[in-house]
Amino acid sequence: MFKRRDRRSFWQTAFSWVWPQGGWTRAFHYLRHRLGRLPDQPHRIARGVAVGTFISFSPVFGLHMVGAAAIAWVMRANVIVALAATFIGNPISYPFIALFSMRLGHALLGRHFEGRIHTTFWRAFGNASQDLWHNIVAIFTGAPPHWDALIVFFDAIFLPYLVGGTVLGVAAGLVAYYLTLPVVAAYQHRRRLRIKERLDALKTRLAQRNEDRKDRK
Repeated sequence: MFKRRDRRSFWQTAFSWVWPQGGWTRAFHYLRHRLGRLPDQPHRIARGVAVGTFISFSPVFGLHMVGAAAIAWVMRANVIVALAATFIGNPISYPFIALFSMRLGHALLGRHFEGRIHTTFWRAFGNASQDLWHNIVAIFTGAPPHWDALIVFFDAIFLPYLVGGTVLGVAAGLVAYYLTLPVVAAYQHRRRLRIKERLDALKTRLAQRNEDRKDRK
């Protein structure tokens, strides 16, 4: 009953993650509307957005939702909002997040990075993946493990990304918190006023009906 009549293909679904139907502006307004209607306090919702934003700068891909839920639980933030906010990290934003995180990380570690970061990243990632697979197979075959590529990946990619991403994630999370808090608070306040106005209008109509009935009697 609730399934789509026109079932979307895999590529249409994948493209919707990059470019939502109606564009990012419509998606932003929809998200703001949904955040405002959540039955939770504004500061908890804002914390959830901050947590999801922060974890999006983490280099531990595949564990962003787990990390967001854990941090949100510790910080007493809204877990649902934190999970939703992890989508700040998406196929469009990830290249920029990785670029700035790695450059900042190398600078904070006192290193001078030579070459193009994206080329070095994919080369190091590919070599590390090969070593990782070799080491997994080596558990069952008794072959000697290889660690060189994994060490290079950790030192040249993961560690700078972690350092730079942590700094940028904290900064972005704070910005997200202080931007979200007044917006959600104002939205919830206006919504309470609209509900109160509707209830007052309903009470007025009911009172008028009762008066009309008394007059008829």
